[in-house]
Amino acid sequence: MSPIHLAIVGVGKIARDQHLPSIAKNPDFQLVAAASRHGSVDGIDNFTSIDEMLEKVPGIEAVSLCMPPQHRYDAAYKALNAGKHVFMEKPPGATLSEVEDLQALADRKGLSLFASWHSRYAPAVEATKAFLASTTIRSMKVIWKEDVRHWHPNQEWIWQAGGLGVFDPGINALSIVTHILPKPVFITRATLEFPENRDAPIAADITFTDADGLDLSAEFDWRQTGKQSWDIVADTEAGQMVLSEGGAKLSIDGVLKHEEPEQEYPMLYKRFAEIVKAGKSDVDLAPLRHVADAFMLGRRKFVDAFHD
Repeated sequence: MSPIHLAIVGVGKIARDQHLPSIAKNPDFQLVAAASRHGSVDGIDNFTSIDEMLEKVPGIEAVSLCMPPQHRYDAAYKALNAGKHVFMEKPPGATLSEVEDLQALADRKGLSLFASWHSRYAPAVEATKAFLASTTIRSMKVIWKEDVRHWHPNQEWIWQAGGLGVFDPGINALSIVTHILPKPVFITRATLEFPENRDAPIAADITFTDADGLDLSAEFDWRQTGKQSWDIVADTEAGQMVLSEGGAKLSIDGVLKHEEPEQEYPMLYKRFAEIVKAGKSDVDLAPLRHVADAFMLGRRKFVDAFHD
């Protein structure tokens, strides 16, 4: 079968670090074009807008969208209307409503729409899901703390309304939690800390529960220096479970049970090829819905100004 002719929109850090290497190694795709205001990819046609790209390269079959979420709806809408399958970086959009509209459009057009959650494809996530399904969970705590200056230096869009702030990494944790838990959870309380000079939060403290009264809390913080923390800890009848390093390692009562090399983005492109060939979409909005609920229910606390 011929490879899927793919284009990429938004040639920034995440595209160069993750998307381009994963596409290059996947025989199901051939990268044929790119559109970006500030970047380009060697060896293919490059454009400054998705409109020009879609007009001048009609053979494009699928598009990967790697721009900030505030601008993703317009690009996805244009690609779907042009008959292209669409891969959306996380979060899939700035609002739930716009992603639901895109899903309806993809369904009408008979196209595949993929809301990608890369952390769900971390090496130990499936093993963790299987473990939790085999026991009773007493409580769970999510600790997701990192240094924004290291991971997002001078990226102003992430502090703007719709950029999500600390929920940009926090949604990775939520994508794992909503996948590994046997029952849906919902937010009961949240405190969001906003720097006085920013429109998005730098930290969040959230409490969740489920229909059975699960004790679940999450701490997100973008001010951590030194060792970064991406851990999910659960007290269960079968022992203490620790899913650490963003989903890379699973330990039970201190004993390492699962560890493999990281392959998140290659797995995302494998999944995208699968749904395109099957003629279906993969759009789970549970992680983004929790972020929306946190903004809706959360108490806002203003803290010191943040400067890069």
